[in-house]
Amino acid sequence: MAQAAAARLITKIVDAQAARGSASVVLTGGRNGNGLLAALSSAPARDAVDWSRLDLWWGDERFLPDGDPERNYTQAREALLDSVPLDPARVHPMPASDGPFAKGADGDGADAAAEAYAAELAAAAGPEDHGPVPTFDVLMLGVGPDTHVASLFPESPAVRETERMVVGVHGAPKPPPTRVSLTLPAIRSAREVWLLAAGEDKAKAAAIALSGAGEVQAPAAGAYGRARTLWLLDAAAASQLPRDLYPPASP
Repeated sequence: MAQAAAARLITKIVDAQAARGSASVVLTGGRNGNGLLAALSSAPARDAVDWSRLDLWWGDERFLPDGDPERNYTQAREALLDSVPLDPARVHPMPASDGPFAKGADGDGADAAAEAYAAELAAAAGPEDHGPVPTFDVLMLGVGPDTHVASLFPESPAVRETERMVVGVHGAPKPPPTRVSLTLPAIRSAREVWLLAAGEDKAKAAAIALSGAGEVQAPAAGAYGRARTLWLLDAAAASQLPRDLYPPASP
């Protein structure tokens, strides 16, 4: 799945750069997201991408110190970013918990970091984007066993957010509890949203999200793109899908 997704992503980036001069991608962390980046790093067609004309953003981040091995940005650097000639000005990691957003006595560090990232997104958006975030070419999301995407967990305040583009997440049900995440309105600004799921532990989540569940109960169900929504599953993750979602058998 990771290799197939990496090949698709290379094609999408190259096509966007040919059409508009540059491309923008939102990365995801976790097992599937990092697996895709590692596959992209070793892909034969990797050098077809003009890495200097690629903008990289993140869908969510663990609110931990810069360089922490659990941060999505740290893991992305190890899997791919340190091995390709990116323009540092076009790489947009979410703020860390140290530096200007160190947690204060009021505990609002993640909320301030979210506001800062929202401002960075707004500054990158142009008139053609018709909103406070750029129109990303591809926004990738890993799907959790509980159907969470980014750091939007079922029934959480963050998944109910309809106005803000980025929010601080407190009390997440999996560690670390404090995070920063794009919201569903920001996710839906992308031309294409790709949802990644591999392994038997993702099968129930994929089936729920693709069976008409509500987005508050199943956040993955509310993640879709303006032009296309693509689910990339391996056989194990697809094993519980309703039969009507399978392509017709060849004659």
